[in-house]
Amino acid sequence: MPKHAIADIQTQTSEFSAGKDYFQKARKKGVLRWILAHIFHGTNKIFIFFVFFTTVIASILASSISVTIGNAVQQFLAANIGSLIFYTITILILGLITPILRLLNYSLRELLAQRLERDTRQEFYGILLGKSQSFHDKQQIGDLMARATDDVRMLNFLISPAVSLILESFTTLIIPIIFIILFYPIQLIFEPIIFTILFLISLRRYNRKLSPITGNLRMNFGMINASLNEALSGIEVVKGSTQEAYELDKYMNFAKQYRDAYVEQGKVQAKYMPVLFLGLIITLGLTHSLLLFNLGLMTIGQVISYIGLLDLLYFSTFISIFVFAIIKLAESSAERLLESMNQETEIEENPNGIQKDISGTIKFENVSFSYPGTKNLVLKNVSFEVYPGQTVAIVGTTGSGKTTLTKLISRLYDVSEGRILIDNQDIRNFALKSLRAQISYIEQDVFLFSFSVFENITFGRLGTKEKVIEAAKQAQAHEFISELPKAYESKIGERGVLLSGGERQRIAIARAFLADPKILILDDSTSAIDSNTEDKIQYAIKNVLRNRTTFLITHRLSQIRWADLIIVLKDGKVEAKGDHQKLLRTSEEYRKIFVKKFDLDEQELMRGVV
Repeated sequence: MPKHAIADIQTQTSEFSAGKDYFQKARKKGVLRWILAHIFHGTNKIFIFFVFFTTVIASILASSISVTIGNAVQQFLAANIGSLIFYTITILILGLITPILRLLNYSLRELLAQRLERDTRQEFYGILLGKSQSFHDKQQIGDLMARATDDVRMLNFLISPAVSLILESFTTLIIPIIFIILFYPIQLIFEPIIFTILFLISLRRYNRKLSPITGNLRMNFGMINASLNEALSGIEVVKGSTQEAYELDKYMNFAKQYRDAYVEQGKVQAKYMPVLFLGLIITLGLTHSLLLFNLGLMTIGQVISYIGLLDLLYFSTFISIFVFAIIKLAESSAERLLESMNQETEIEENPNGIQKDISGTIKFENVSFSYPGTKNLVLKNVSFEVYPGQTVAIVGTTGSGKTTLTKLISRLYDVSEGRILIDNQDIRNFALKSLRAQISYIEQDVFLFSFSVFENITFGRLGTKEKVIEAAKQAQAHEFISELPKAYESKIGERGVLLSGGERQRIAIARAFLADPKILILDDSTSAIDSNTEDKIQYAIKNVLRNRTTFLITHRLSQIRWADLIIVLKDGKVEAKGDHQKLLRTSEEYRKIFVKKFDLDEQELMRGVV
């Protein structure tokens, strides 16, 4: 099929989409546009308006309190009791309204922050689920988990407290200056203007120094999680190889780098100059206002109010020390999230593709394949055809491409050259969900979830208790399941650690039976099962998979012999194909596999072959 035709069919950008993607365009335009798209998404605009409104009003009231205090002092000095009581009541009312507004403001900004985190977490996880297998092959699970948890959490902190406090500090910087212009001699504007200029210059330098440090912080945090996850996932290997000390040293090395990055951040924060500038400005403002008082241009109450307004600038100064550090951390986190989300996926969902029941005819036409990012061809010009209901055994030495060949059938990867047809249709023409729903894949390293036995067997499928029990009986699993504490409702631990290897494989086989697939792929799926149980399972497989296409990757001669078609792979090429008797006569490579595997004499192997 021409590549341009395939491109026309593929309209989606991932294997899975969780619904309408509101942020797809914003992700391509960088961190700022993406974060803004989230902040102003949907009804968030209403919350933003009220947060802004309450912040401005609360800042106006705070400045009004300072002015009113000055007026009250002046009335006290003038012994004007009536006016003093009025200003006192006014201060009380303003003092009550201001914290109520701030409480409302904090509640709204926290709600907005939680909504941002929720939407980002859903977006990131949905995109991870939609990434192709080649993407996940290259990732460190611990680092991805750090991005999905802590980096997403940092975007919550971006709104509450960071951006909200910046808005509050901006209003407490601007509104006092406006009050000074409105109520006091114009020359007093000199001090806050000078401070604002110095503050913004210092802030710019501060942010520039923080940027690389926060980037290192987030990267090192990801490495810590990756090291921890890898060691705990492979704890049996670590203990078996007595490498606990090595893993601890590796983990502590990443922790040391993480600590050092925080120390560097502390050094930058310790040199934050606006704190010093503000102290000098308040001193200068007090001196200036007292000079004007001596000249008769101000009252003592106005001097007190003016210093109170300058004192409000402390909030902007101290808040900016840690708030802008949070912003830089959130920016680094957003960059890490976008780095993962913007990576292109090789497989596309194609929801408008073919959705129908397949019969199981499979045809490989000159298929070559190399894993994404590599040039080494794992499969080279592979061609064969399988008819519905046939059982195909794939044999070959280690590294010949057996497992890779079967993974191409369900489009875990796309072919590099050639094409794969199912029912005479290129598999890229099928809707991915429809295609994979009719294929069951059982690997040697069975993955089970930390659910109950029942939930593991029915994973991805609907099934009644009766059907699940029947599938378990066919897989020779019902007996040991019944002996578990809660039978089918028993939890089996993460990855099924509470079960033996053979028990895990039988549950996986039961899952495949329940799925009733049109195509079944067994990748050495009975390797951990004893011979007696295997014979029973093979008998069940023959009955249940009648008229279903089956691929077997196995080294067991008993399974290979009854295959309708045997494909011999060598170095990624089809060395020979046919049934057992034919290959024994015609394929030297096929005979070598059995001679080497079972330590058989070649003449003994050929005995009885016509």
